[in-house]
Amino acid sequence: MGMSRRVARVLTVSDGVSAGAREDLSGDALAAMLAAEGFEVTRDLVADEETDIVEAIQRAAEEVSLLVTTGGTGFGPRDVTPEATLSVLEREAPGLAQAMVAAGLESTPMAALTRARAGSIGSCLVVNVPGSPRGATESLGAIIDVIPHALALLAGEPSHH
Repeated sequence: MGMSRRVARVLTVSDGVSAGAREDLSGDALAAMLAAEGFEVTRDLVADEETDIVEAIQRAAEEVSLLVTTGGTGFGPRDVTPEATLSVLEREAPGLAQAMVAAGLESTPMAALTRARAGSIGSCLVVNVPGSPRGATESLGAIIDVIPHALALLAGEPSHH
């Protein structure tokens, strides 16, 4: 059990990055943050296409215990990450989403515009964070301390509150 739970994937959802036109700064920042928390980090990259995002999420759910998506959570016409996520989540975790919004609101009122979702597929925790490096790391930072406990619960390990 132990170490297998500590595998995370960062999925960058971006037309620009997937086309090679833009650097994946948010993905880099998230990967560094997760590595610092002791996760083995894998990476994936898709354009802002709902079917591609769904496939990448489903693939990750079979391979890792934590999936953090970055990008596509706003109000733009190409922002479909929340819809893709919601279509495959088995159970939502609204408290995680709320904690991320609360943290974001401390630095910008724009955080209220996020549509990010969080929840689980089997024993994999899936969390959407914004596409900007600051928004991404703030959001993940807001919940990073509860993630190990969430993963233990999803893995069916005995909990001691």
